Amino acid sequence: MTDRPDSPTARDVLWRFGPMVYGPTVLFALGEGAVLPVIPVIAADLGADVAVAALVASALVVGQLCGNIPAGWAVARIGERLTMVIAGVVALAGVVGMALAPSLGLFAVAVFLIGFCAAAFGLARHSFMTTRVPLAFRARALSLLGGTFRLGMFIGPFVAAGLLSLFGDEHATIWFFGGCLVATVLLVLLGPDPERQFVGPPSTRESPVNYTEDTGEPVTGSIPLAANDRGGAGAGVFRTMWRHRRVLSRLGLAAASLSAVRSARQVVLPLWGVSIGLDGQTIALVVGISGAIDFALFYASGQVMDRFGRLWAALPAMLLMGVGFIALSFTHDGDQAAMWFAMFAAVLGVGNGLSSGILLTLGADVAPRADPAAFLGSWRTLTDAGGAVAPLLVSGITALASLAVATGIMGVVGLVGALAFVRWVPRFVPPAR
Repeated sequence: MTDRPDSPTARDVLWRFGPMVYGPTVLFALGEGAVLPVIPVIAADLGADVAVAALVASALVVGQLCGNIPAGWAVARIGERLTMVIAGVVALAGVVGMALAPSLGLFAVAVFLIGFCAAAFGLARHSFMTTRVPLAFRARALSLLGGTFRLGMFIGPFVAAGLLSLFGDEHATIWFFGGCLVATVLLVLLGPDPERQFVGPPSTRESPVNYTEDTGEPVTGSIPLAANDRGGAGAGVFRTMWRHRRVLSRLGLAAASLSAVRSARQVVLPLWGVSIGLDGQTIALVVGISGAIDFALFYASGQVMDRFGRLWAALPAMLLMGVGFIALSFTHDGDQAAMWFAMFAAVLGVGNGLSSGILLTLGADVAPRADPAAFLGSWRTLTDAGGAVAPLLVSGITALASLAVATGIMGVVGLVGALAFVRWVPRFVPPAR
């Protein structure tokens, strides 16, 4: 590593990416977090029963699944900044559709559209950071990206509660989301361009030795695509998936198991509280404390990954969540069920916090440098699919057996995922330098 006075440090990179990446992420997540709790409520007002309202709410996740691969195609051809702007504008149209939808069908389409745009926005940010942040502090940068998203999603419901108290109308949260989207688009369009803030002398801009803590990966500059990748017949998303099928079918499935365990946590904890007879306020308090622990650890995850390697964050996170779920599954009928619930909710929060940024970082580590967007579209589709399947798995097993059995099985998924990380991270991801 070199220590040049004109070289950007980790703090420089993280600070200067704020207007382009971190600020828009907080705004987008803040609006999305505010509108998520009211989607089932508005669907019910439009005539949906409980099952249909849940289906409408799931349209957001379905939209994200469907949006990842087209987003990879778009980023590879028109670039990250323009993709983020277009996604923000189209999401704004979806917000207007949600607010003015006269029927349940149109409302569901608008929710799907917002999920689709959220996928495009997220993939563009991921690709942007993948190609511009040095490997030496990539994990910290991407963990901070995950942390800013969590911050917005954590504060959003409280903003929604305040708006509902003030206006008494669920549509106020939708218009708040619209305001966040307008601010997001303006910040991406008008904010300082990180591409120009790290530009060195013309004769040395392409040389990787200009950057401190660098390992040969330039901080800035356009994505080095072949000429035909930006407008012609590039490699294509599906050809990219086939070319990288080994890493996707191995490390990608391990990442999907992590996403599944994370998603299961959000479903199991509230259901567990209801199942053992706790009131809503107590459940909300326990889940909120778990979320606060999760949020508090997001940057620690990046520090661990950058200093010691990706496995040192992924493995403890999966073990904690896997063991936590299995142990929780044996406490349902005990005398101290509420105490065990609170304790293992905290354990799951620690595990989830330690995993912050892992999926983004591993995807960036194994993405091809020449054309990362198409690969990241496939990677994010796998991880989003894991997160989408987990609630269905919990629901199905609970219906067939019990919530305790479903919780235990998700713990087993976590332990199997831990073994997969042990097997495949050293093979596909270079060690920390």
